[in-house]
Amino acid sequence: MISTSSFSLVNVTKCRLGSCTELEDFVAEEVPVALIYNGISHAVMLASPQDLEDFALGFSLAEGILNEPNQLYGVEVVHQDNGIELRLEIAAERFHMLKDRRRSMAGRTGCGLCGAESLAQALRLPDVRIENSRVFDEAAIKKSLASLEPLQHLQIKTGATHASAWADVDGNVLMLREDVGRHNALDKLLGARAKADLGDGFVITTSRASYEMVQKTAVAGVSMLIAISAPTGLAIRVAEQCGISLVGFARAEQYVVYTHPERLNIKKK
Repeated sequence: MISTSSFSLVNVTKCRLGSCTELEDFVAEEVPVALIYNGISHAVMLASPQDLEDFALGFSLAEGILNEPNQLYGVEVVHQDNGIELRLEIAAERFHMLKDRRRSMAGRTGCGLCGAESLAQALRLPDVRIENSRVFDEAAIKKSLASLEPLQHLQIKTGATHASAWADVDGNVLMLREDVGRHNALDKLLGARAKADLGDGFVITTSRASYEMVQKTAVAGVSMLIAISAPTGLAIRVAEQCGISLVGFARAEQYVVYTHPERLNIKKK
């Protein structure tokens, strides 16, 4: 029932214009992943079973469970019959904080707020204001977008996953993570980025830009989020408040800047 691989090969019947063919096809896997802090289970998410250490760190930072990467002492990945456990050992003061505000968060694919027990918990507005004055050239955005597709190996195989990528100021994609869930892909990317010295840059997501995608970007201190699809109204308002340049409908030939256009070196007619 549970796979430890990020994809599987299955037998399918493909039909087109009344003609059907038996063949094999790759499908993406999603697995229940439990995040357990110092022996206490905190959340269960459905995720692609790859880059799980990055996921553990990125999720912990985005949720405010950790303030710094060095507060995570270790991650043990334990495969069970019904899923995967990520057993995190974290600093005692952060664990005490977690116990004080612990809540149930049973997640499912694409659901960023599942399990919130109140409206106050659902909208965890970040107390962050990004003051980075870096200006990005339009050419960097176009270059990063053009580089994405060949790097999405799981998407190429299955057609069923999202990706989040980190591009430097020149538009070079330095890091990319994939997952069946867009929030998970971003957590994985931000977790990996927290362990590396990648310099300044921006985040690209192949999904829409939800409120929580902006929230995670703000907590990570990133000044620009570029989405292939649309943002929500709440995402725009939070990005404006947090000082994030939010770009949507990003394609090689066009994009829409929703907030803080002063960070983009673009020509206006």
